[in-house]
Amino acid sequence: MTCGWLTLAEKIRRIGVVGAGAWGTALASVAARAGRETVLWAREPEVIKAINSDHENTPFLPGVTLDARISATDDLKTVAEADALLLVVPAQYTRAVLSELGPHLKPDTPAVLCSKGIEMASLKLMSDVLRETLPSALVAVLSGPSFAADVARDLPTAVTLACADRARGQALAQALGLPTFRPYLSGDVVGAQVGGAVKNVMAIACGIVEGQKLGDSARAALIARGFAEMARLGEKLGAAPETLAGLSGLGDLILTCTSHQSRNFSLGFALGSGQTMADYMADKTSVAEGAATSGAVEKLAAAHNIEMPICQAVAHIISERSDVSSVITALLSRPFTAE
Repeated sequence: MTCGWLTLAEKIRRIGVVGAGAWGTALASVAARAGRETVLWAREPEVIKAINSDHENTPFLPGVTLDARISATDDLKTVAEADALLLVVPAQYTRAVLSELGPHLKPDTPAVLCSKGIEMASLKLMSDVLRETLPSALVAVLSGPSFAADVARDLPTAVTLACADRARGQALAQALGLPTFRPYLSGDVVGAQVGGAVKNVMAIACGIVEGQKLGDSARAALIARGFAEMARLGEKLGAAPETLAGLSGLGDLILTCTSHQSRNFSLGFALGSGQTMADYMADKTSVAEGAATSGAVEKLAAAHNIEMPICQAVAHIISERSDVSSVITALLSRPFTAE
């Protein structure tokens, strides 16, 4: 007798990916390698042409040959006909795109949030934005230590796939999972999002430490204290501690705080090396999600009366309320306290 979740997995034959940046393109590659027909939505005509004609996303993921089963389109209605959706739009644009998608979506379609951030205008998690814009969709979250280039090149990666409906979560894991792309199931949708959002802010902080040449000991301390901040916010929002100690929390924090492949770490390094935000963004086509998330986390922490001094420091630097040197001095001058 076939398991219920396996039957559900067999029904996921076509996957729609909303957002054709590097991460969306990498996830489309995963879906295609898993044997699913894959349609990738993009706004940019040059991206659509490059994928359909040359099987390469030249603007966002150059040098990676894409499976011929991946097609690109600018028609959200076409993408909405898929059996499951991967939502990979930058966090601050998610509400607008999902509002466009909503009228075309079939009821009960699995919608997997793959972007990491908190909506600046409302201070809401992406799952809240999804429920408001696509109320009939099944909510899931995919998050964890994963660089787009590694995933696109089929290098081993493990992620958290969080879904409150366990059978549907198992079906999604079966539909997307590969020996080199391993989804670990969780029921904690909130925790998977808190970890992914806060680690981006911490990656900016670690990049600043690197740019300032403050040493590996300082970075290790920052990662540890940053994890404490993540845990405090997660507890307040209802996240499970084991989720934050897993792939989508600690795992992702370690990866993005230690590599220049991370857009957030690279942004921090540029700021720590003396560049301005305007200088850094001048030639960039991709978004460092932590820049906007830092301000959202700062406001959330204030609203819930949580101490998150590292996140607050990053927010001050990003918004140019303080310079790097004065922020570092302020952090190092904080009173000694218990761990």
